[in-house]
Amino acid sequence: MTHDSLNTDFKEAVEFVNKYTKPLPADFLLKLYAYYKIANKNFSNPDSKIPLINAFKANALIQAKNITREEAMQAYINLVQNELKK
Repeated sequence: MTHDSLNTDFKEAVEFVNKYTKPLPADFLLKLYAYYKIANKNFSNPDSKIPLINAFKANALIQAKNITREEAMQAYINLVQNELKK
C-alpha cells in the first residue's frame, strides 16, 4: 500500500467512525484512540477530567507504544473494516 493510499484509507476510516452512531465497546474505542494518537503523532497526555478514563487511555497508549505511525494507521483501518464494516 502506498503512503498516499494509506493516508486516504485512514482518513476515510476516521470519518466512518466519527459518523458511526451505534454504541461501541470501551475496549474497542481505547484501541482506536491509541492508534489514532500514534498515527497523528499526538503524544500529549490524555485530557479527560476523569482520572480513571485518563488511566485507561494511558494504558492503551502504552500497549501500542512500539508500533510505527504507518502500523497504527493500518491497525486503525483494519479495526474499522473488521469490526464495524462487517
